[in-house]
Amino acid sequence: MSSAQSLFIILLIVIIIAVVASVVIINKYFGRQISLLDEQCDQLNDVEIKEDIKRLEKMGLAGKSLETFQQNREAYQKVITEKVGVLQHLLEQANEANEKYSLFKAYKYIKEIQTVYEEAKATLAKSKKTLKDLLESNKDNQKKYASLLKDYQEQRKSILANSFEFGSAFDELEKELTILEENFEAVKNLTNQGDHVEAKTVLDQIDNRLTELKDELPQIKDYDDELKTVFPPQLDELTSTYKQMRKDKFMINEVDVLTTIKNLRDQIETSQNELAKLELSNVKKTNDEISNEIDNLYDILTKEFKAKPFVVKNQDKLFQVLSHISTSSNKLVAKLEHIDESYELNHGELKEAKELESRVKHLNGEFEADCQKLADGEGVYSEIEGKWLGMLQELDQIESREKQISDDVDGLFDAEKIANDSINQFKQRVSLIYRKVERRRLPGKPEGFVQLYTLVIKEITQTSDELDQVRINLEKISQELIQIQEDIDRLQKEADEIINSADLFELTMQYSNKYAGQKEIARARKEAYDLYKNKYAYKEALDTIATALEKAEPGAYQRIEKEYYAELNENKDNDED
Repeated sequence: MSSAQSLFIILLIVIIIAVVASVVIINKYFGRQISLLDEQCDQLNDVEIKEDIKRLEKMGLAGKSLETFQQNREAYQKVITEKVGVLQHLLEQANEANEKYSLFKAYKYIKEIQTVYEEAKATLAKSKKTLKDLLESNKDNQKKYASLLKDYQEQRKSILANSFEFGSAFDELEKELTILEENFEAVKNLTNQGDHVEAKTVLDQIDNRLTELKDELPQIKDYDDELKTVFPPQLDELTSTYKQMRKDKFMINEVDVLTTIKNLRDQIETSQNELAKLELSNVKKTNDEISNEIDNLYDILTKEFKAKPFVVKNQDKLFQVLSHISTSSNKLVAKLEHIDESYELNHGELKEAKELESRVKHLNGEFEADCQKLADGEGVYSEIEGKWLGMLQELDQIESREKQISDDVDGLFDAEKIANDSINQFKQRVSLIYRKVERRRLPGKPEGFVQLYTLVIKEITQTSDELDQVRINLEKISQELIQIQEDIDRLQKEADEIINSADLFELTMQYSNKYAGQKEIARARKEAYDLYKNKYAYKEALDTIATALEKAEPGAYQRIEKEYYAELNENKDNDED
């Protein structure tokens, strides 16, 4: 026999031993399960339930109690006569299958036994409890009856003793007390007849109603108090206050006060009828609506009372403000119309001033209308207060804007004077610039300088003519003055460049005589002189001779230029001193 065969045989033996061991273990386990279930099934025959059934049979039950007893007795007997027998049979089959090692059959029987047992156990537990409750129901009912009767008597005594506090609800409360008395009598009768279950049901109904009454009684008192002693005096006060306000020329448009008060009195009557029927949810809703509406009426009247002092205090003030601004608006329009004859108003100042004047007239008309309404007793103070607050704010804005417009146009006269002064200064400055170039007695003036000088003279003349017009546009003139200033600065710069270039040219030509024998210098001198003398190109002439001199003697021109500007600046400082 090979080693593989030996190993296989050993493994097979081990498996067989394991299977046999498992079967033996399971068999023992099932045996214990069957024994335990057998003990449990024996316990189903509960002696206590039998005793309870005997006691209940002697109690002479009736009605719902008798029906409940019979149902649970039958359920118990069915378990004892049928289920227990089925369980004993299944136990025998399970035990027999387990002894024969029919483990699958044994397992199946055990599961079936467990299911039937649990159903039987649950049925017996339910029946046992119900039968216990039936035995205790009479005793419990007696205790509850006594307790509820005491509560009832206390509530009845309180209701009857304080009947006036419940108002229209008292009659309905008496009916409720009568119904409760009838329910207590019904409990007695049901108990005497042996129907303890139905008696308990009625007692629960009594308990619920007494609990509800405990909660409702304070509410009924509060609602009745509101309907009798709170709302009516408030409505009386509102009525008398409103009538006095009308005599004092108050006006209210927000609501029809008297009609609203009449409707509220009707709602009070409706709520009293609902209270008489104990429809407390409806009473609460109606009373809340009445309370809110009354509060709203108080708020409306109070608002008018608070608004009147402001209106009275500010009536004269607003009249004065309107008169003042009306006058200033008229003056501003007249002033602008006069100014418009001499100056072009480019930003619609006159149109805006007329619009502001028209707005002030409109506000004045509204103010006069409001004053007439107040005199006739038709003015609503709160509405007028809001309107006048807005009016004062708007008038303040109008006055501020009109002042700004007035200040702006007042500057036109000064601006015209400044413009004329500027023209005179420009003329003098241009003349000085031109004479300065003239005094230099140069061969001629560059074309660019002459053109710029001609342009500036033309611009000055044109602007001067515009200032001499009957109606002038100062904004346009201001722009032209800025342009003239820029062009004069350019003319000054060109004049300085011409004179400086001519001076430096002459100094450089003089110095270049040292190198006149050099061909490059001789050629440059000839070309530069032609540019200076014939073409009046002074800067080009200087650049030509300076470049040649720098080649002949590096740094020579820079030295000449530096010395020239140093002396020029020194002379300028002396002139300023």
